[in-house]
Amino acid sequence: MEKQVIILFGAPGAGKGTQAELLSSKLSFYLFETSKILEREFIKAKDLSADSPARFIDFDNQKFDILQEKDNWVKGILCSPPFVTYLVIEEIKKLFEEGKNLILAGSPRTLYEGEKVMPFVESLYGKESIKTVLLEISPEQTIYRNSHRRICDLMRHSILFNEETEKLSICPLDGSKLVRREGLDDPKVIKVRLKEYAERTYPIFDYFEKRGLKISKVNGEQSVADVYKDVLSAIQ
Repeated sequence: MEKQVIILFGAPGAGKGTQAELLSSKLSFYLFETSKILEREFIKAKDLSADSPARFIDFDNQKFDILQEKDNWVKGILCSPPFVTYLVIEEIKKLFEEGKNLILAGSPRTLYEGEKVMPFVESLYGKESIKTVLLEISPEQTIYRNSHRRICDLMRHSILFNEETEKLSICPLDGSKLVRREGLDDPKVIKVRLKEYAERTYPIFDYFEKRGLKISKVNGEQSVADVYKDVLSAIQ
């Protein structure tokens, strides 16, 4: 059976991570989250000294400072596309060699990444094996969802915010403390992230269409269950 790739797009807070987790569980696909890869790299880099060679990454004839990239990320500014592209390509290459089907949540994030990553993904998996879904939500929903977002300290997954969960302090799935992502989910930063999404991510959709990669649109403001049902319908 040919390996497959599912790509989920959407503004911050659209539910990409939640839907990707559900699909991963149902289909046994590997959940590939660019945000988790970035977070992993930034956690590893926190103790690097100013002159440490491990602090820098060379890609596409450019040199990138991991700590500077982390500073941008915390402020809501997208990391340098070549820096992210390098991490994404290396991770996809490894996972393909391990025989994994993939679910990409929020990647690629910029036109540059799309132009570098998608031909690479197509060369490995084949264009006909790639399914893409856009979860659509309003800017108001983005701000509300992100400003109320909490994640578990251990597995770093989001906990849906509602009347039943708003007073929870411990993750019901792994027992770790529920925390807010410092800085990243402040309303001021969320507005920056929205602007970044509109200016730098949205152009990817035209690029996908020109490459013959259909993007199915799903209303992301429905219940998690209804969004999931529509996403399944879109990819099948």
